[in-house]
Amino acid sequence: MRKEQTASWIFVPMLEEHAKQICRWRYPEPYAGFDWPSWDVLTERAEEIGDPVIRREQYEAVLDEKGELCGFVQFFQLEGWTRIGLGMKPERCGQGSGVSFVSSIVRRATERNPWHKIDLEVQTANARAIRVYRKAGFVIADTYERNSRAGPDLFHCMVFEGG
Repeated sequence: MRKEQTASWIFVPMLEEHAKQICRWRYPEPYAGFDWPSWDVLTERAEEIGDPVIRREQYEAVLDEKGELCGFVQFFQLEGWTRIGLGMKPERCGQGSGVSFVSSIVRRATERNPWHKIDLEVQTANARAIRVYRKAGFVIADTYERNSRAGPDLFHCMVFEGG
């Protein structure tokens, strides 16, 4: 059993260069569905990290103690809730720092909106992420079908209850 590694995570505004790097990340199967479209496609469509306003208002880059980009987080505001979306650099996935990464994101979400509850959505087939989220204090609150980049898929809504 791999021991959870602790790491220092630094949250900074997501710059265009961070977004371009994230668009170049490529995940191995079965996680390739989490690859972002190319930078050109995102900027042409003015979607997500390709839209400077959305990037500034909702996204932060996550750096390690050396200042290397190792992940990102989206803070999507709903009435009384912060829904987080997150991603870790492919080379860092499965290396034992997932709980530390997610716990830091929860702390950051709480700093941004102390009175909000926190949730996230995860594809039901992403067992590795679900294990990490559970260890970080999330519980499954609901399961439903919605569209993903690849089409309709099943998702869990997981709510942070502490941990």
